[in-house]
Amino acid sequence: MLITHDTRCSLDVVVDLVNTAPEDDTAQDGLPDVAALKDFVRNHDMSDVGVLSEFDLSAVRRVRGRFAGIFAAQDARVAAGMINELVAAAGTTPQLTDHDGYDWHVHYFAPGASVADHLAADCGMALAFFVVAGEQERLRRCEAPDCRRAFVDLSRNRSRRYCDSRTCGNRLHVAAYRARRKESAS
Repeated sequence: MLITHDTRCSLDVVVDLVNTAPEDDTAQDGLPDVAALKDFVRNHDMSDVGVLSEFDLSAVRRVRGRFAGIFAAQDARVAAGMINELVAAAGTTPQLTDHDGYDWHVHYFAPGASVADHLAADCGMALAFFVVAGEQERLRRCEAPDCRRAFVDLSRNRSRRYCDSRTCGNRLHVAAYRARRKESAS
């Protein structure tokens, strides 16, 4: 599957956004306030974002929840319906642009769109490309029982199981190894 640079950037943004959501009532929200949203926008080099407010924070959290639903969708038809609603609500307006030293690429959000609509349009379209290509199953959650972070499996054979093989994957492999050693020692 060919993934353009701007699509890859949007995938990184949507994964990072989904992963800011608290997993349960005891976990802290990764977007606790407007300052954190400003940092998120800055860290992801999002262009055309104006002054951010509590309203924007609330809207981004709602969009984040909808993206989490797409990652949890059981099949492409469900994911497609969710993406269609999200992108339509954002008022998608595709336009070619070559700003800030980047070559030509497509922005799907309307000029002057809110940060939530910006995220919904650009990230929603990036996810739509996966559904269109028949690759919706690449939108995954980490299989580590204590993690469940979102990620996009870009491995050639679609075999990635963990958000990070050096942390979650390695931790589970070490635990399994120790359990086998303990069992063989008994």
